Amino acid sequence: MTYGYTGNILHINLSTKETWIEHPEENFYRTYWGGRAIGLYYMLKEMKPKTSPLAPDNLLIFAPSVLTGAPAPAMPRYTVCAKSPLTGTEGEAEAGGWWGPELKKAGFDALIIKGASTTPVYLWIKDGKVEIKAATHLWGKDTGITQKIIRKELADDKIRIAQIGPAGENLVRFANIVNELKHFNGRNGLGAVMGSKKLKAIAVRGTKSLKIYNQEKVKEIAKQISQRIMDNPLSRDLRELGTPAVVRPFYEAGCLPSYNWTTGYFKEGENLTAETYNKTILKKTVGCYACPIRCKRVVEINESGLQVDPSYGGPEYETITSLGSSCGISDLKYIAKANELCNKYTMDTISTGMTIAFAMQCYEEGLLTKEDTEGIELTFGNKEALLILIEKIAHRDGLGDLLAEGSYLAAQKIGKGAEKFIHQVKKEEIPMHDPRVKTGVGLQYALADYGADHMKAPHDPFFKDKDSVGIKEMSGLGILEPVSPTDIGEKKVALFKLLDIYWSLFNLLGVCDFGYVPRSVGTMEELLEIIRSTTGWRTTWFELMRLGERSINMARVFNYREGFTSKDDTLPEVFYQNFKGGPLDGKFAINKEDFEKALKLRYELMGWNPDNGVPTPAKLIELNLD
Repeated sequence: MTYGYTGNILHINLSTKETWIEHPEENFYRTYWGGRAIGLYYMLKEMKPKTSPLAPDNLLIFAPSVLTGAPAPAMPRYTVCAKSPLTGTEGEAEAGGWWGPELKKAGFDALIIKGASTTPVYLWIKDGKVEIKAATHLWGKDTGITQKIIRKELADDKIRIAQIGPAGENLVRFANIVNELKHFNGRNGLGAVMGSKKLKAIAVRGTKSLKIYNQEKVKEIAKQISQRIMDNPLSRDLRELGTPAVVRPFYEAGCLPSYNWTTGYFKEGENLTAETYNKTILKKTVGCYACPIRCKRVVEINESGLQVDPSYGGPEYETITSLGSSCGISDLKYIAKANELCNKYTMDTISTGMTIAFAMQCYEEGLLTKEDTEGIELTFGNKEALLILIEKIAHRDGLGDLLAEGSYLAAQKIGKGAEKFIHQVKKEEIPMHDPRVKTGVGLQYALADYGADHMKAPHDPFFKDKDSVGIKEMSGLGILEPVSPTDIGEKKVALFKLLDIYWSLFNLLGVCDFGYVPRSVGTMEELLEIIRSTTGWRTTWFELMRLGERSINMARVFNYREGFTSKDDTLPEVFYQNFKGGPLDGKFAINKEDFEKALKLRYELMGWNPDNGVPTPAKLIELNLD
């Protein structure tokens, strides 16, 4: 008997309208488990090298894990994979919410979608069956309207829907995918892949119970974790303040990304803090499937000329900073409205904000004129212009058509030195954490296979001294000694090799980083017991860490065949310069030579060729990838 997984993978060809179900054996699941490992297995096996991201032959893969849907805290996540239209690399993005567990209850472990429909369609999946339904009447509609129509059409309010809005339909290169209007597969432009296939939505309903090996044990551990939520300062802060909690320490320290990364000092930072957020716009907090932490924010605004619908959730830290301080904007109400628009149209808020901040700097430097902006004063701090540009990008209208390509391609077209105002890795805009004060984050940015990512590994402060949670709770991985957040030496490189594998594993398992150490309340021992009790497999941390390492190497191999090498493992030049302004003025530039030395050491620790970063044949054999 199988536990945790259904044994069914659904294949759909939108060109021919064919569907079929594959039944992999247990060893397949024990080798890949879920998430991007399953996605990359099919991408490496079935996609030809150099396939265009927006061509019908690009695969679009939705993959939960063998744990997704278990009644345990912080395990609702699933991954969407495809070749990214933003970066050209393997693309992946994880989402929480409720859609992943619903797919498992509907009888499937993954969806493999190829081809492209000639007219808009959506998928209707219920209890082991699938229909391809017409969606011409939905095309062009925003996510809230689309969800209402589908649920009414199918006569079931409990249907979970993953979908795209107009940005995905219009092939905005950083369009994303949303479920329940507020849970996003947020980066890499995978919504544009969905749009290229004329696939508007995937509606799912499942009434089957997931088979758990020892359900009582899973429930027992879940209860223990839930009882400790408010006693643990990390999980308590996530409940009370959410991710905006980090705004205050960043702005007070002087490392809050501001004015397109020209400074870390934002004098209006108090207006963006979690405390201000809670007092002014917060309506309530919510969570994902089976998770007691409830870190998600819901906001509501009802003012003359400015309304924000709570159906679309509320801005997280990355959004507050990318659409706020990065654009010189300190009005939380306008940031919340910008977040709502991105959610309606399905656009990644990090890339949206960074691309607009880039355009603002180009305007202030004279590289864009009023003629280019159609009369908009595109200066830092213009909150009305922010909302106008989001509309224009989503609909590829005027200047929005250029910015919908992302900052990297937009800079190429603008020319005149615009390239020096973009901040990206592998063409993806960087997130809102400054690696000058957290060098491990810099290693994440450079080494993330799918472009700069701040959630590839835990952050440096969790390992900064002997009392840090990572040092106290993760000795089982051999993490015994603290390392300074600004260190870029051998110990930091070795530490972040382990941490990269650890959180890559979380993504494959569908485990939220906010549920377990070092970021929250659940222990490594509890997580291991949940995994064993769900699957019935007597697994160990050795096997699990190899699983994470295997997926990293699969991604590296995919990118190598697409033409990427170690030359693409870079950091934006701004981080090799000292801070300008504020408390950190004149300090903390990363030494470029030291960083490049660290990258080379990381390649060697991973079993990759130190000169080009390619996995060696021996490493692939060790990981059963030969």
